Amino acid sequence: MSNERVFNGQKRNFDLQERTERFGESIISFAKKIPENTLTRSLISQIVRSGTSVGANYCEADDAESKKDFIHKLGIAKKEARETKYWLRMIEIAVPTTKEEAQRIWQEAKELTLIFNAIIRVTKENSVGR
Repeated sequence: MSNERVFNGQKRNFDLQERTERFGESIISFAKKIPENTLTRSLISQIVRSGTSVGANYCEADDAESKKDFIHKLGIAKKEARETKYWLRMIEIAVPTTKEEAQRIWQEAKELTLIFNAIIRVTKENSVGR
């Protein structure tokens, strides 16, 4: 069975490893388009760090040694996705021409945050009493 589903006329991949890797790739591509100057230099660095960290931490969670470790590492991935949303907003203010692409990436960061949150909640619920 394919991991792709059609949503709002677009194919979406529900393999989270692939999805988080594509998210990191989109962050890198986006960062390359931001004009570098004294204002944006640190913003670019921050968004690349947090945005690519989402996938790295998801991979760490996927290889976790225990449920507690899994929840912890997935929690870090969630925090990084939330941080990325913050940096996208700051970049959108600093470079208004990035608004459309920043909002598209922001939406994906939001969806990943919600997915991670749901996985953490379900994992915790399934761990109670065991």
